[in-house]
Amino acid sequence: MSGDPTEFLSVASSLFGAVIDVHYYNLYNSMFDNYTVEQNINFVRNNRSSDINTVTKQNVPLTFVGEWVAEWYVDNASKEDYQNFAQAQLDLYGKATFGWSYWTFKNVKNHWSMEWMIKNGYISLNNLPPSSPPIRSVNLGGWLVTEGWILPSLFDGIPNNDLLDGTTLHIKSVIQDKYLAAEQGGGQTIVANRVVASDWESFTLWRVDETTFNLRVFKKQFMGIDSNGTVIATATTPGLSETFQIVRSDTDKNRVRIRAPNGSFLQAKTANSVTADYGESTNWGNDDPSVFIVDMVGGPQGEYQICNGYGAEKASQVLREHWSTYIVESDFEFISSSGLNAVRIPVGWWIASDPNPPAPFVGGSLQALDNAFKWAENYNIGVIVDLHAAPGSQNHWEHSATRDGSLEWGTTDTSITQTVQIIDFLASRYANSPSLLAIELLNEPWGPDVPLEKLKKYYEDAYNVVRKYTAKAYVIMSNRLAGESNTELLDFASRFPGVVIDVHYYNLFNDDTFKNLNVEQNIEFVKNSRKAEFSNITKQKSPLTFVGEWAAEWKVNGASKEEYQRFAQAQLDVYGRATFGWAYWNFKNVNNHWSLEWMIKNGYISLKI
Repeated sequence: MSGDPTEFLSVASSLFGAVIDVHYYNLYNSMFDNYTVEQNINFVRNNRSSDINTVTKQNVPLTFVGEWVAEWYVDNASKEDYQNFAQAQLDLYGKATFGWSYWTFKNVKNHWSMEWMIKNGYISLNNLPPSSPPIRSVNLGGWLVTEGWILPSLFDGIPNNDLLDGTTLHIKSVIQDKYLAAEQGGGQTIVANRVVASDWESFTLWRVDETTFNLRVFKKQFMGIDSNGTVIATATTPGLSETFQIVRSDTDKNRVRIRAPNGSFLQAKTANSVTADYGESTNWGNDDPSVFIVDMVGGPQGEYQICNGYGAEKASQVLREHWSTYIVESDFEFISSSGLNAVRIPVGWWIASDPNPPAPFVGGSLQALDNAFKWAENYNIGVIVDLHAAPGSQNHWEHSATRDGSLEWGTTDTSITQTVQIIDFLASRYANSPSLLAIELLNEPWGPDVPLEKLKKYYEDAYNVVRKYTAKAYVIMSNRLAGESNTELLDFASRFPGVVIDVHYYNLFNDDTFKNLNVEQNIEFVKNSRKAEFSNITKQKSPLTFVGEWAAEWKVNGASKEEYQRFAQAQLDVYGRATFGWAYWNFKNVNNHWSLEWMIKNGYISLKI
């Protein structure tokens, strides 16, 4: 009892899941005999705070104030004095990384009885921080990081909104009846001799404005023209010589001419000669060598596309309206009343530069995140801040704000250093919020292109940054998608206290497995295969586990409400075993079964115990 509170830190740090228990009373020591009310409260806020900080720091076990009480040696203290004394201890012991426990529940001595203290208004626990794991949460996707499929109407006002950054074109000469191709995927030769369009026949747009574009080929070079007007693809960075205008027919928007930087139009002179030397023409017929038909393969509809598509002024207007109306305080009230106790909020890397992020991104999302923390505090909801989009994109997809489907994150040390700085920004800003539950360092890094060792190095650096500001918040590390296995981070992550491993489970996105499964087969897959897979990462001496994304949607057509209910319940039963908890994807979505709000309101899912 009178020993050094740090005496077990070293040995306990070597044991997974160990917790250090300390007991604090302003009693049992003559130093407290003559303390006044204010001296007792100041002792808690200063001396006791110093003790807590000693045992609650980076890379040590969790700490637990296993006994404390709002009693002292002060005679004739008022109810308000007791309230202030109790609150000072609650404020401090609430920083313990494992939590606290009052001594005791019942006692003939009133102030030693938590039951009596609560019933008589001496202690209120209504505004305590959110519940500890396991949590039941929902993703607020499509809010601060745009995903077009969640709310497609956001893109309706963009001119030429089918020609956004990342849209891939297959360009077919009408006179040759063949597709353009960059020979060898890029270089000195552009031809018009392909019957079928594939990789070398793909031209990906970088949008300059609604009619002007750069066209990127397979090897990430840009189509341009040389001094002779010959069309080539050699530049690795686009300039004026790689900037083209797409002119669409008034009667068929897929019938186009392409104006080159020299003012002339591209033409397919022959199957093996594409030049930029054709003049103005009003003929859109099949006999015109400057007319092409474009097949649009589609592309991402993310933050980059919406910002660059609208342009800075209009994008700011559209997104600020979206941020202020899509998720509001009443949503947090609904979330809390529905049996959920946390939210996972995807954010983009540009939030750290708010209000003036790099183009084309626009400012304003930081205020929305600040609002979310205030609302969460009002309804006792934990917040997981999830870095969903890292600089350069960590996974090719629109929700990582890629420009054209490329993955650039981690290809240089600069992008990793920048990402650590973003985590530093988020941790420093929200570390003292009572609603901060966790920071997720990166969402869904793509296994084939993000080396595991590089990812581990980033995770370690970012973890240490978080711990500069808070020992209490959990740090979530996402498994790589298509990585070696879901266990690839377990040994590494076990070195760090307070780490959580995030896995995402959908009965989708893999046609080989799910395309032909019926209702019962989907449910059995969850109960058996998914359960077995999940058991591999949820075991003794492993980090906490978090199913950070799942949904009650599948490839089954025409399923009944009862079948959806059973499918959802099967997942709740299995993912409820996650030691950190789970988060449904998503809270709102135009596709009903992807919307937890809709699923709850319509009786497909019930979370109330």
